[in-house]
Amino acid sequence: MQIRGLIKQAVAPAIAIICAGTIAHLQSAQVTAAEQQADQEITKAEALREEAQYKTNMALAQKLPSSGFDNLIANWAFLNVVQYFGDDEARSKTGYTVTPEFFEVVVNRDPLFLDMYSYLSSMVTLYGGQPQKSVAMLEQGLAEIPEAMKPEAYFLWQAKAADELLFLGQPQAARQSYEQAANWAGRSSKPGLRKVAQRSRQTAEFLATNPDSRQAQVSSWSNILMSAVDQRTQQFASSQIEALGGRVSVNDDGLMSVQLPSESEQEQRQQ
Repeated sequence: MQIRGLIKQAVAPAIAIICAGTIAHLQSAQVTAAEQQADQEITKAEALREEAQYKTNMALAQKLPSSGFDNLIANWAFLNVVQYFGDDEARSKTGYTVTPEFFEVVVNRDPLFLDMYSYLSSMVTLYGGQPQKSVAMLEQGLAEIPEAMKPEAYFLWQAKAADELLFLGQPQAARQSYEQAANWAGRSSKPGLRKVAQRSRQTAEFLATNPDSRQAQVSSWSNILMSAVDQRTQQFASSQIEALGGRVSVNDDGLMSVQLPSESEQEQRQQ
């Protein structure tokens, strides 16, 4: 046992160095490629090669041993996400085929990296066109959230509910997810989270009485709007809210608010 322990102690630093070195090499290669293409239009062939390289990098990230470097690998993968999503020219030629792999790497390596969930779930659903994969990754992450973090992680349930209601046609699954969001947010004594719990519970009630509720749909798009970190997603969510009869307003401080459609407006739109 002592020999095995000594071997483990000797090997662990080497593995850590290899992991860090591999990540640094991959990141350097991507930055160099991006710099070379910055001043010239990228061809479709080049964009597809870059897309394939992202896939290869994420496959490698899945295989790297952790050795205490899981957070580093997750952060590196998320930086890749930001770079990938920000390259509009390349994505116009390739689509967003690697988004599920990004989400999978980050959740597998650091499921408590809460800030990444809203970004990646909307990216996989809205741009990657795979809401079922988004739900699977959210479920995996939810299973790892410790009790102490649950009040702050309520929005994972809201993201799951939005996928279920708006993209998968599962209003009752969405209702259950909103109920869970209300339960988690309601555990906090913070007034803001209490309001979140109230709104989530209200949305669940809308779905319990009317699975086709426009109020519930607008509420789901509102969650996407409020958690969006890019203007494109914000604009798309706003257009969906307004198409459903909701109203988006911005105050003098730049804070957005959403007004749900009334029952009478919903009835008129259904006639």
